[in-house]
Amino acid sequence: MKRFIFGLVALGLLVTSGGAQAQSKKKSGGSGAGYETAIGLRGGGWSSGLTFKHFLSGKNNVAFEGLLTREYQARGGRLTLLLEKHLPVSDFKGLQFYYGAGGHIGSYAGRYYVLDGRYVRGKKNDFYYAYYRDDRNYIVGGADLILGLEYKMEDLPFTVGVDYKPFFEVFDGYTGFYNDAALSLRFAF
Repeated sequence: MKRFIFGLVALGLLVTSGGAQAQSKKKSGGSGAGYETAIGLRGGGWSSGLTFKHFLSGKNNVAFEGLLTREYQARGGRLTLLLEKHLPVSDFKGLQFYYGAGGHIGSYAGRYYVLDGRYVRGKKNDFYYAYYRDDRNYIVGGADLILGLEYKMEDLPFTVGVDYKPFFEVFDGYTGFYNDAALSLRFAF
């Protein structure tokens, strides 16, 4: 009977200590950022949309981020995948600097454009431009870099981040280098 009671007490202590350890791991998120996964909105100058960030297992503070964005100027959308390294900023609890790289693929709709040729009309040489509409959809791809700061609110499950994301893109045989900066708000769990 004494062994049975001792076994129950030992089992109870084991279960409660395991639960306390699981809670402490969940609170810290297994990373130095204070969370493991976050989902939210990203609003930028070139594009806006959804953002999803998940820290990979281990204590190396490496996160995977996915962006599903809508492009304003190009009338299309893009899926971006990034791998980021987070470094804590000393003296500020919850503030992290991060950098990373990745790639994207997307689709842009055709648009109105002006042909560069001019046509002469009448004796006074009045000029007018020829406007055309391009109805095709274009598949685009490219490479991305990212630099940013992110703050995990101590008592709330939210993160606020600001980043600079330059990207290189191939669009219907043309190439371009673009700059994008954004503000992100994520719910962390």
